Amino acid sequence: MQKKPPRCVAAVDLGSNSFHMIVCSLTDGKLQTVDRLREMVRLAAGLDKKNVLDHDTQKRALACLERFGQRIRDFPHDSVRAVGTNTLRNAKNAQQFLEKAEKALNHPIHIISGIEEARLIYQGVAHSVGSTADLRLVVDIGGGSTEYIIGEEDIPKKKESLSMGCVSMSKRFFPRGQLSKNAFGKSILYAELKLEPFQKKFHRKHWEQAIGSSGTLRSIDKVLQAKGWSNNGITMSGLENLVAHIKQCEHINELNLPDLDPERLPVFPGGVAIAYATFKNLDIDQMSVADGALREGLIQDLLGRIYDHDIRSATVKTLADRYHTDKHHANRIKQTIRHMLSQLSCDSCLLDKPEVEQFLEWAGELHEIGHDIAHNQYHKHSAYIIEHADLAGFTNQDQTLLATIIRCHKRKFPRSRFNELPAPWNNLAPFMTIILRLAVVLHRNRQEHVLPDFTIGITKSTIELRFPSGWLLNSPLTHADLIQEADYLKPVGFKLEFS
Repeated sequence: MQKKPPRCVAAVDLGSNSFHMIVCSLTDGKLQTVDRLREMVRLAAGLDKKNVLDHDTQKRALACLERFGQRIRDFPHDSVRAVGTNTLRNAKNAQQFLEKAEKALNHPIHIISGIEEARLIYQGVAHSVGSTADLRLVVDIGGGSTEYIIGEEDIPKKKESLSMGCVSMSKRFFPRGQLSKNAFGKSILYAELKLEPFQKKFHRKHWEQAIGSSGTLRSIDKVLQAKGWSNNGITMSGLENLVAHIKQCEHINELNLPDLDPERLPVFPGGVAIAYATFKNLDIDQMSVADGALREGLIQDLLGRIYDHDIRSATVKTLADRYHTDKHHANRIKQTIRHMLSQLSCDSCLLDKPEVEQFLEWAGELHEIGHDIAHNQYHKHSAYIIEHADLAGFTNQDQTLLATIIRCHKRKFPRSRFNELPAPWNNLAPFMTIILRLAVVLHRNRQEHVLPDFTIGITKSTIELRFPSGWLLNSPLTHADLIQEADYLKPVGFKLEFS
């Protein structure tokens, strides 16, 4: 029976400059925005030289999430997507902050890679503009990173994320709001150096239209229109006028720019430097500005999951194809996993969660991709690829979970690895891994024969397998493998019984 779609969905973006939330009603697959919230938190400004997020910034961020949480506290978890971006990617104490942040919001928060952020931004823009251009460049200047994407319709073709944003740039080159011609020149040069390796990839000859999607670019657009420096989006000539004006000032309080939100003023010069360097290096003459951004992309991604078009499943298939996995063997593994999970819908192990089956099926499909590198220790190669690759749709936590299950699916069972996973996966993943291990053991001969109708039960730390009478006696290799598996699990507190 297909699960009924939620009436409302929400997306929360914990950006390096601002936190955003969008709430939409969902009727017959159609979205209508019912609420938007935005607060300038400036998370990136709270990172010290050792990349530790300071107490005051955490406090400000948690207060914001408490307010957001009041609006969506009672939403089901599968109707909300909340993600952290550049600052939380870099903060050494991000995990400790996330534990408090999830309590404040009352929903899980995942950290996404820069490339995944770029993909989601493009999705948000693609669904918010009516462009007829075949190929378009999308630029998003965030607080701690800037994303560049070339795409066609709703498909991103090229994606990059550079570690420069309006907050980090302003903090580096314009401390305490101080401005100078020399400092601004250095900030532009810094941005150009960051962009230089990708200049050819994103140059104007590869696209027909440029679209900006961030608060920084929307603010620049407003200022240029208000000053009469541009009447058609952001133009290079308008930016040159803005840059000349900024270079004449000694402090941000002297800027006196109309239609510029006072909250954005402290980070505006850094954003302008990135925009100017982008226009200059990529040979952009004009850029329109879109309303859609990361949170709208999150909503579109969430819709895909709700209506069984999860981009992650497509990513897994692509990865399996790329590394030439044995699809027939993977399907046998997945069928056996489903057979075991159907018997384990018990409250004590919580393995009846839909996400458990989803991650285990992905693990069954990808556990052997490391064979394409080397047969020996292939499970380690498989885990490394999954943990470090840019996998569309997957968050950092998703990839770590999947990599951990696959890394531990054979030989010794390093239980300490699971302790590093966030709740509830730190408790669920050991049992999930054991299920994958058993499926692999039962199909070790890689033949097409059908397994007998065996049963499995899990009680606390005991796993019990029961086969039809005489089957194990007639399957001595499987019997020996199960004995070996019991020896692997015993030192870490699991008891495997079989008969």
